[in-house]
Amino acid sequence: MHPLLRLVRVGNLGVSFAGTIVGGLVARGTGVELSLGLWAAILLAGLSAALVTGGGNVLNDLLDLEGDRKNHPDRPLVTGEVSLVSARAFAAELFVIGAAVAVPVVLVQPLVGLILAVAVASLLGYEFRLKARGFVGNLVVGLLTGMVFLYGAAAAGAALILVPFALMAFLATISREVIKDMEDVGGDVGRRTLPMTRGMPFSAGLARVAVGAAVVLSIVPVLWFVRPSSVVGIMYLVLVLAADGVFVLSVGYLPRRLHWEQTMSKVAMTVALLAFLAVAFR
Repeated sequence: MHPLLRLVRVGNLGVSFAGTIVGGLVARGTGVELSLGLWAAILLAGLSAALVTGGGNVLNDLLDLEGDRKNHPDRPLVTGEVSLVSARAFAAELFVIGAAVAVPVVLVQPLVGLILAVAVASLLGYEFRLKARGFVGNLVVGLLTGMVFLYGAAAAGAALILVPFALMAFLATISREVIKDMEDVGGDVGRRTLPMTRGMPFSAGLARVAVGAAVVLSIVPVLWFVRPSSVVGIMYLVLVLAADGVFVLSVGYLPRRLHWEQTMSKVAMTVALLAFLAVAFR
C-alpha cells in the first residue's frame, strides 16, 4: 500500500465515510430511495468526515512519533517513507478540504456545521492536549466516533433518531481504545493512560462495562422505531446479536490476548454497522 494511504489509515477513512452514509440513510428510513439532493448532501458529508479523519490520523502520527518507534515501527513516518514536512502539509490540506466540501451541506443544514466545528475542535484538543491525559482522551475518541453517525443524519435533516446508534458507537469505541492502551502500555511515551494509572485488571473491567452498556443499548431501536416482527426488525436483531456476541468476545480474555481482542472489536464494529444499515430500510 502507498505510504500516504497507510499514513492516513485508509481503512479508518472508509469507516468514517461508511458511518456517515449509514447515519444519513437511517435518518431518512427509506433505504436508498433518496432524492438526488439528499444523496449529494450525504455523500459530501461522508467525504468531509473521511478527509477530516485522515487529517487527524496524520496529525496523530506526527505527535506520536517517539511512541510509534517502539509500538508501531512500520509506520511511514518512523520508516522515513514520508517526511515530517510533507506530513504536516498533508494534514493541513486534509483538514481544509474536509471543511470546504461540507460548505454546500452546511448552507442547507446548519447543524452539520456545528457538528463539524465540535468534531474538529475535539480532534485538535485530543491530539495536542487530551491524549496525554489517558481516559479523558479515550472519551474524546468515543465522542468523535459517535458523531460520525450524527453528522450523516444531520446532513439528511434528522439527527435525533441516530442518538442511540451514536451512543452505542461511543461505548464500543471506549472499550476498544482502552484495549489499545493496554496493548501499548510498554511503549506509550508522555501519556498517563488508564492501564498505567489504574492497572490492567481495572482497565479490563472498564472495557467490559462499556461493552455491556453498548449491548443493552442495542435493543433500543427495537423498542423505539423498528418492529421486531418485521423483515427489517428480524434483520436488525440477527445482525446486532451477532455484533453483540463478537463484542463480548472482544473483552472475554482481557487482559490477555490483547491484539486479538482489539481485532475482534473491529470485527464487531463492522457487523454493528451492517445492523445499523438494516434499519435504513424500515
